Amino acid sequence: MANRMPTSIHSYPMIGGDGPHSYIRNSSYQKAAIESVRTKTREAILAKTPNFDLNIYKIADFGCSVGSNTLDVVQNIIETLKLKRQQEENKGDNNEHPEFHVFFNDKPDNDFNTLFKTLPQYYLDREVFACGVPGSFYHQLFSRNSLHIGHTSNTLHWLSTTPEDVCNQNSQAWNKNSIHCTNLVNEVTQAYKKLFEKEIGAFIEARTQELVSGGLMIILGWCLPDGVKMIRTWKGVVFDMIEDCLIHMAKSGITSVEKVESFNLPIYFPQFNELKEVMEKNGCFTIEIMEEVKHPMEDMPLSNDFIASIFRTTMHGVIEEHFGDGVVDELLDRFAKELTKHPIDFKDCQKDMQYFIFLKRKTD
Repeated sequence: MANRMPTSIHSYPMIGGDGPHSYIRNSSYQKAAIESVRTKTREAILAKTPNFDLNIYKIADFGCSVGSNTLDVVQNIIETLKLKRQQEENKGDNNEHPEFHVFFNDKPDNDFNTLFKTLPQYYLDREVFACGVPGSFYHQLFSRNSLHIGHTSNTLHWLSTTPEDVCNQNSQAWNKNSIHCTNLVNEVTQAYKKLFEKEIGAFIEARTQELVSGGLMIILGWCLPDGVKMIRTWKGVVFDMIEDCLIHMAKSGITSVEKVESFNLPIYFPQFNELKEVMEKNGCFTIEIMEEVKHPMEDMPLSNDFIASIFRTTMHGVIEEHFGDGVVDELLDRFAKELTKHPIDFKDCQKDMQYFIFLKRKTD
């Protein structure tokens, strides 16, 4: 039998608009993560931002999606830069009011229309100049030495595709019995790890080109504590439940066994030490901060409805692209029912880790 093509994520975004399943209405988990580092971000910018001696600050949010989360992030950065500017003015270093150019980046099919409809008034009053920048952040998106601050949150566990070997029946890394990297099969884990290292290396290299000397890159995301397997976390349990639903649908003739066996999520949660290694490898940034931060919902048992809404919003695109529109709603409805029958035992699950990274571009 011929090798199957890996699952692609070339063009699917989070669910746009403002409907009941939209990202705007179902991203409070991500919002809580952002809020948990608001003060830390503010303090780091005040302490680490050099005096660029410019009247224009250029800020980019990579993987912005839709809604208030990206706007809140950018607002916090702008307010902090204004405060730092005021402190400099009080020292007599500068007395001009800066402009802020903000770039919102995501995949081309991201719902930029809804994003720009929700811009706060001060954008419309031209206190801040904003534009959308479609494209993959695993490539360079801006001209050299053009950005002062970059930011991304809850994005870098998404790969641009799945590793080829996990979809190859002739490979030891063929991931026939799972739809994600469980960390139970070493060959599968190594295939995902290799792709992760390549793509995060590309992400950092692209930011190396775009950020000015002394520029800052702020990264918030998810990884695994060293030694913890993905399958043991509540998110890993969820992925397995989705897989079970797909298998039952294949048995019912709603989709095919071949389709299920060739489906792998383009998601990889690295071990913390793996993440540290890839951040250090580039050599063009100093790691000012790299640490674990507690998610506000970390010790909170999440409701079945809450979990179902999160995964419907975030997984709808990749499932639809692989299986087609006629399968995705049926699958996610079955998943919601399965959660009701078999609620996740959070006490029995190991915890994943939220990390906060603050990089500073070295002086050329």
